[in-house]
Amino acid sequence: MNPPRRTVRTRFWVEIASAALFGVLFVLTLLWKDWLEAFGFEPDNHDGTVEWLMVAGLFVLSAVFAVSARFEWRRTALAQ
Repeated sequence: MNPPRRTVRTRFWVEIASAALFGVLFVLTLLWKDWLEAFGFEPDNHDGTVEWLMVAGLFVLSAVFAVSARFEWRRTALAQ
């Protein structure tokens, strides 16, 4: 007997991909704080303020998309 397959919307995959992308950028920014300046973009003149704001923002975005994907995943389970 095969268990029923879960059919998720495209929205779920977009949320998962976004959470992963923002999560990777969050870790990258934590480990290599000057990666933004490697592209010639220096908004804070090596102050570090923008990088810490990016760390916070990327963490929040990653968490929001992960929670949203979780809700979408549970919605499909309830619909069956």
